[in-house]
Amino acid sequence: MALFSSAIVIGFLAVLVILVLWTISVYNGLVTHRNQYKNAFAQIDVQLKRRYDLIPNLVEAVKGYMAHEKNTLEAVINARNIAAGAAGKAAANPEDARLMKDLNRAEGELTGALNRLMVVVEQYPDLKASQNMLSLQEELTSTENKVAFSRQAFNDSVMTYNNAREVFPSNLIAGMFNFSEASLFEVDNPGERVAPKVAF
Repeated sequence: MALFSSAIVIGFLAVLVILVLWTISVYNGLVTHRNQYKNAFAQIDVQLKRRYDLIPNLVEAVKGYMAHEKNTLEAVINARNIAAGAAGKAAANPEDARLMKDLNRAEGELTGALNRLMVVVEQYPDLKASQNMLSLQEELTSTENKVAFSRQAFNDSVMTYNNAREVFPSNLIAGMFNFSEASLFEVDNPGERVAPKVAF
């Protein structure tokens, strides 16, 4: 009888150890996935900052040619400042869905303002042919491509994390330890899905 009781206790302890090890494994996996998507957002943040740094150079380059387009230039600078502020807040907490939505909206408005600026630039052949503008065109195009690539890598990491936290039985561990859902970095307006055309 004592031997039977000992076997039950040992079996119970073995199941308990396996359960604890499984919980630790799932928890560590969720932490790893969360850190991966936060790192992926940091890569977006680097590219967005590069983009925000190029915009004042662009405005400065076109300012002399477009003195009567003051409103267009101011709209670009204002949109850039709002987007930079939203990116800073989102970088501090990429888990916050509201901050990601604000960043999505601000980036859409910036893209729209840049597109309107490029339409106006098309009206100035001398400006389009300037070496400074050609250099800015190349840098902006490269940056837009890097932003798109970084956004895709971030969204892939978010999807992996969200899948890991939602599938059974790891969703039980995610719920116990408050692993909240991560938000994708999406473009809200389909018209904003096209990067600003910077061909001069």
